Amino acid sequence: MDARLNLFGNPVAGKFLKYLNSAGKAVSDSSLPAATQELVKIRASQINGCGFCTDMHTKDAAAAGETAQRLHLVAAWREAKVFSDAERAALELAEQGTRIADAAGVVPDEVWANAAKHYDEDQLAALVALIALINTYNRLNVIVQQPAGDYQPGMFD
Repeated sequence: MDARLNLFGNPVAGKFLKYLNSAGKAVSDSSLPAATQELVKIRASQINGCGFCTDMHTKDAAAAGETAQRLHLVAAWREAKVFSDAERAALELAEQGTRIADAAGVVPDEVWANAAKHYDEDQLAALVALIALINTYNRLNVIVQQPAGDYQPGMFD
């Protein structure tokens, strides 16, 4: 399967991706734990059906030392005992922020309050930005039907 559009070869798409990647640096350089960042990217990508991003972020997380058990359980995080309360709060915020239309356009106050118990204001800002950013990447890849499976950790560094 080939993508409908070469996001990496098209000059307009390339320029857009450059700006997105630059915005992502603000998140990756933040104090939001790197493991939490990967878990959030994986969960949003699963919800959005983005095989390319799911492939990329599970491989990046594994290369960074994430365990196979935790990676296999991201989709079932509510029932899994392997995530901290802070990670659970981030995953819940990611789900609510990804499924906005399913909740009549609102992220519930209790979800926000739970995340705020575990993360300071800068980390919350990074978490919100990350959720918005991964949803943008997911939509780009799903729209163009970017194939998954060939990603190698670090290939876009």
